[in-house]
Amino acid sequence: MGKRKTVAVLTATALAGAAFAATAQSAGAHGREQFFNRTDTYPVFQNRPAGDAVTDETVAEISTVTQDGKTMIYTDAAGKRIGFLDISDPDRIKGLGTLSLKELGDDEDEPTSVTVVGDYVLVVVNTSKSYTEPSGRVDVIRIADRTRVRSIDLGGQPDSIAVDKKAEHVAIAIENERDEEATPAGGQEGDLPQFPAGFVQLLDLTGGPATWTAHKVALVNPDGTALKSFTDAGLDTPIDPEPEYVSFSEDGRLALTLQENNGIVLIDAARHRISKVFSAGRATVTGIDTKDDGVIDPTGSIKDTPREPDAIGWLDDRYVGTANEGDWKGGTRGWTVFDTRTGKIRWDSGNTLENLAIKVGLHSESRAGKKGIEPEGLATAEFNGTKYAFVGSERSNFVAVYNIEKPANPKFVQVLPTTNGPEGILPIPSRGLLAVSSETDDASAGVRSAVTLYKLGSDQPAFPQIESEKNIGWGTLGALSAVPGKAHQLVSVTDAGYSTTGILTIDDSKTPAEITKRLEVTDAAGKAVPLDAEGIYARPEGGYWLAVEGATGPENKLVLVDKKGVVQRSVPLPADVAAGLKAQGFEGVTATTDKNGEHLYAVVQREVSTDPKGVDRIGRYDVKTGKWTWYGYPLETTTTAGDWIGLSEVTVVGDGKLAVIERDKLNGPNAKIKRIYTVDLPKTDPAPGTLPVLKKKPAVDVLPFLQSTHGWTQEKLEGMTIGGDGNVYISTDNDALDDSTGETVFLKLGKADKLFR
Repeated sequence: MGKRKTVAVLTATALAGAAFAATAQSAGAHGREQFFNRTDTYPVFQNRPAGDAVTDETVAEISTVTQDGKTMIYTDAAGKRIGFLDISDPDRIKGLGTLSLKELGDDEDEPTSVTVVGDYVLVVVNTSKSYTEPSGRVDVIRIADRTRVRSIDLGGQPDSIAVDKKAEHVAIAIENERDEEATPAGGQEGDLPQFPAGFVQLLDLTGGPATWTAHKVALVNPDGTALKSFTDAGLDTPIDPEPEYVSFSEDGRLALTLQENNGIVLIDAARHRISKVFSAGRATVTGIDTKDDGVIDPTGSIKDTPREPDAIGWLDDRYVGTANEGDWKGGTRGWTVFDTRTGKIRWDSGNTLENLAIKVGLHSESRAGKKGIEPEGLATAEFNGTKYAFVGSERSNFVAVYNIEKPANPKFVQVLPTTNGPEGILPIPSRGLLAVSSETDDASAGVRSAVTLYKLGSDQPAFPQIESEKNIGWGTLGALSAVPGKAHQLVSVTDAGYSTTGILTIDDSKTPAEITKRLEVTDAAGKAVPLDAEGIYARPEGGYWLAVEGATGPENKLVLVDKKGVVQRSVPLPADVAAGLKAQGFEGVTATTDKNGEHLYAVVQREVSTDPKGVDRIGRYDVKTGKWTWYGYPLETTTTAGDWIGLSEVTVVGDGKLAVIERDKLNGPNAKIKRIYTVDLPKTDPAPGTLPVLKKKPAVDVLPFLQSTHGWTQEKLEGMTIGGDGNVYISTDNDALDDSTGETVFLKLGKADKLFR
């Protein structure tokens, strides 16, 4: 593992209250508690055109669905196309191919949004030559044969699109977005105004597509001056409105966000005119993590910050909710409910969304100094008689679900894990489904854009499998150990994903499992000691042994800390072994204590360069004598470019028997080897300088367990132990959300005496 960002301790600020526990109750129409659970995750690179490389950037951003709810259509700006997916079976999404915009226009045309109207999908296309020459169109495509039947010029650069319930009007936000690198006169780089001003384009859907008519709703006066309603509302730079997101109410009114202007506009779509304007306001938010310092510490605050809302949705015909992502001046890390009659705030989530991310291990600490979790998407819908709001976090890779039966007082229901950068949130109430499309795609980092489906109706939420209480920030659960004498207590330790090292106590008797304590690793003077701790062993006599991976071979070591977390001793690798390692060294440690003393067993992740190819090492260290004894471990092979096979964890199974995790470095649909093997140690120690290769025995193929979550299959299966209850537990390292979805899988596989026979 390479050097990563640096975590850890949540201090005095309380996490979200009882209403924002990681799971809550939501009653369906018949009073039964219902939850959404994931059914399938589909990487959209699998739906790419023939001839495109598997590594080409392919994304799913905004999506829509046909009237029967069985075909999903999404925008792929990176590929300059739209994609089609068969979701008739929510447990198995199928690709139906794509339609390239190159076939309809220019190579550089980019789709920005889509919506379905009857038998047609309307695709909003950005055709701008530059920021100062914005242009766009909407293509009307017959879904049955994917033929364009009409193209309507929009007169500017479009963003979002929405259709009203009766399919009488379509609204398109014409943003004419700013150039973040341009500096207007008297302003700073990226500031407004940057002309031309944006507006709203309304389509009246009378008759068929050939007779649809467009009507521009201007957001400035004909001479370019600001509308009085905008200045009266106190909007930022009202001479340059930049529409972001549009949404229709059930009764046909249109709500529009002006993100950079920090405003909300209501429009009478039938009359093509503005009916109300109000500011999104400013907020002071306390109890959040505001420093990118590798420490999860929600004691910071942002003061008097504009909300700068992105997505907007109607909770009913009176209230709207906004996801306050922020742009260049603001962002308040939550979502807000506004009363459209008065323009006043009725409810605000405050710090609870960010604290939720911390609680379930999805806090992206690297974004703390910017806009935090960045709530970007928001959608609302009624399922089985219950109204819900769905709020997506772009940076922490989740969607929070709320019961909005009382729209002025939303109640948190659950959190849904997503893949990286959830952009589109699409409720499909007719089929009890929610679809989320995530836009981040980087094949070189193993991060791929995907569409995920969730279905309502489960009695219990499947996520999270582990969470924290008592103000504890956590992540990178790449090590596990049972605590001697405690039937339901495990420990883990954080690695170099954070700037300080914490030993985490886990109560495995609960569902989800609960992290109940964090112990800081320090030196004798009480100063935090940062370690890339990849393995942990809880000693019967108290204290812990840590396996610490070094940036170079000689920096690998076993570290003894006492029960207070104070470092007592360091044991380096033997010089000859260290010389043959690079960055991937110690990965796991376990031990036995008997009449012969304490003996540590440690695994290194990759082969030592002087050893036979395909043979890894397991070492035994006699704490009393300081002697190392080494055994060879035969690794599986891989033919995948850039892949490798290595060891990630070790635990004692019984007298002379060890269990180890062997895994590849692949994730998602490419993951193949996530296994636990056992090895029997010889009764006689090998001769010094030799490396006898042990015979391994398959015990558990963990890959099906990882795939059973129906999400993105995690790469880093790194934690394993036998708990005091006799069960085998495993965990995945979420890499502190660095090139990872951030989801932690924590599972009980079954009884050790059955798995490790």
